[in-house]
Amino acid sequence: MRSRGSQNRLSGYSSFGSRVSALMLAMLATMSTIYVAGRLWQDAENRAYLMEQLKKRTTQGQSAVSVDDTLKIIECREQRKKLSSLEMQLSAAKQESFVTKKLPGNGRKQPTKKVLAVIGIMTTFGRKKNRNAIRKAWMPTDTAMKTLADQKGITVRFVIGKSANRGDSLDKEIETESSQTDDFIILDNQVEAPEEKAKKIKSFFIYAVDKWDAEFYLKANDDVYVNVDALGGVLTSYLDKPRVYIGCMKSGEVFSDPTHQWHEPDWWKFGDGRSYFRHASSDVYVISKALAQFISINRHILRTYAHDDVSTGSWFIGLDVMHVDERSFCCSSSSTGALCAAV
Repeated sequence: MRSRGSQNRLSGYSSFGSRVSALMLAMLATMSTIYVAGRLWQDAENRAYLMEQLKKRTTQGQSAVSVDDTLKIIECREQRKKLSSLEMQLSAAKQESFVTKKLPGNGRKQPTKKVLAVIGIMTTFGRKKNRNAIRKAWMPTDTAMKTLADQKGITVRFVIGKSANRGDSLDKEIETESSQTDDFIILDNQVEAPEEKAKKIKSFFIYAVDKWDAEFYLKANDDVYVNVDALGGVLTSYLDKPRVYIGCMKSGEVFSDPTHQWHEPDWWKFGDGRSYFRHASSDVYVISKALAQFISINRHILRTYAHDDVSTGSWFIGLDVMHVDERSFCCSSSSTGALCAAV
């Protein structure tokens, strides 16, 4: 009896499991059918849409998208990617000052005064006698200053920085003199100090190229007399040279001794020969507009050395620049035809 009952129960269990399996298979089959039917319906809709678009193109005389059209679309997308990359590089370059930030339409005031040359006479505190001597000898004042700019295209200004103690009596004396003569460039962000000469000259070029659209920018000391008429003649002969550096070219010994008057802290950079590269003498030298713009653009990465003339010369090493050894710029020479004289 027990044996027959056990067999009946086992048979019932087996029959129930078979029914469950069959039900599960039926459900899976139904779901698969619904999924496939849905995909077929979706594909049918897509095909109908594509056929409709193709029919419209054919009716309007347009052909379907060709291989050439596809390639053009891909090329345009690639160009957009390249343009986006270039814009990012340009933005990064602006921050590093490798390219100019003064682009048209950016709201900044552009230089408006077109002149042949801007002369910056480097002066400092306590040298009013020198400035007055220059005003009497060769630098025009008042209306004559405007006449020189209008007729000969030459603008002349004294260049000075600010006192380390801003607003002190030194600054006030210069402000008073400037209000009377109106012939100063006062560099607000430049400290006036002997050790700052090279940085001051760099600041002058940056200021001048931003204010005047000149062909040339000239640096002179306040103990030098300049023949303005002769200067104009020399400069016009180099108007066709886009990158020119004109001066009384020289070299000289590099002194490593810290106690020496002309000590160069970076003496080791000039090699075993201990000699400076060729550069224009500090008395008077000229750079063309392109070089002044180069200094302005790269102001943050141009380093300076102990001497201002060496620093200026170093900025053009490695550039495609025409170095002109103009002997008439040798102010200490007494040769005939010199356009300057040191006093």
